[in-house]
Amino acid sequence: MAGNSQLTVAAHALTWIELHRRIGEGTATSEGVAGSVNTNPVVIRRLLGRMRDAGLVHSRRGADAGWVLARPLEDITLREVYEAIEPPPLFAMHRSDPNLGCPVGSGIQPAMRPVYARVEEAVRTELDRITLADVLRDVLASR
Repeated sequence: MAGNSQLTVAAHALTWIELHRRIGEGTATSEGVAGSVNTNPVVIRRLLGRMRDAGLVHSRRGADAGWVLARPLEDITLREVYEAIEPPPLFAMHRSDPNLGCPVGSGIQPAMRPVYARVEEAVRTELDRITLADVLRDVLASR
């Protein structure tokens, strides 16, 4: 089963925008971000549109068109990014109802729902402890 890469791509895009600014390259374009992510600029524009809606980036038009962070990396957590991309739940129930005449079939979903809720909250809690500044620091340290 493949994992969802949206959080990784969003963190990549946001940290790239900041690094681009720090090295004096100015406003980041969707094309520039897409080149780093190795994807289509349309994918980046859609993703950054969700980041804009969440207040994490601003878009500029005109001569200096592109994307800038709305706040410093130190003030943006991975949880905020995660919630901005509105990911699907980590775990889901059966695609169709199980056999409710079976003791396991009738009890599995009520047993698993609270487990999944606790796991989701644990993920969000961990993501809340990590800022994009932490991510950029670790990216640069791994080179």
